[in-house]
Amino acid sequence: MTVPPILVVDDNPSNLKLVRVLLQAKGYVVTTATDADEALASLRSSRPRLILMDLQLPGVDGLELTRRLKADPATRDIPVVALTAYAMKGDAKKAAEAGCDDYVTKPIDVETLPGIIAARLAASAKRAP
Repeated sequence: MTVPPILVVDDNPSNLKLVRVLLQAKGYVVTTATDADEALASLRSSRPRLILMDLQLPGVDGLELTRRLKADPATRDIPVVALTAYAMKGDAKKAAEAGCDDYVTKPIDVETLPGIIAARLAASAKRAP
């Protein structure tokens, strides 16, 4: 069985480390990026099965990056789970409109995040041709 690769895009080093350690402990291969440029460079060299996307990135924010990924035939089918510390009314709707497949608020709940990821990966596998 192939281990599902996951790309985590977050500009906060502590968040990147937490998510990387948590997901690696669950058996996932984790790649990280701190901004949109790094994420796009990573996507040119490998294809993750899922992307965890911080919405508050420097430069191109996570919503715009998600829009670009969902508009590109090469990346549109990769599930994107929004991660945000700024959970205001309407933010989940904005994330969904940008193309995010799920929405998770920070601080990250280490008990529930792996289940959300597993469910997203399972749903994505069912849709795959």
